[in-house]
Amino acid sequence: MAVKSNILKQLSKNFPNLLKKDLNKFVDIILNEIRQSLKRGERVELRGFGVFSTNIQKARISRNPKTGEKVNTPKKRTIHFKYAKDLFKKINDEG
Repeated sequence: MAVKSNILKQLSKNFPNLLKKDLNKFVDIILNEIRQSLKRGERVELRGFGVFSTNIQKARISRNPKTGEKVNTPKKRTIHFKYAKDLFKKINDEG
């Protein structure tokens, strides 16, 4: 599982001349910028990795599967990720 701490360890190994606190700050800035862009409804493209975008799910009346009771579900944004062809090839050992 890739978690932030594993990413920081790998970055620290690849860039030993940078302080861990600086690497942590860099990762935080990148993740925060992705978050803020999605919040503004913007598309985030990371070449060779994929594209993050948001879709708006309309408000609707849904059903509680346990009780069958009707429930109002408000409008909300969902995050959509479309992977890059390069990433797909690397994952499937095609490249």
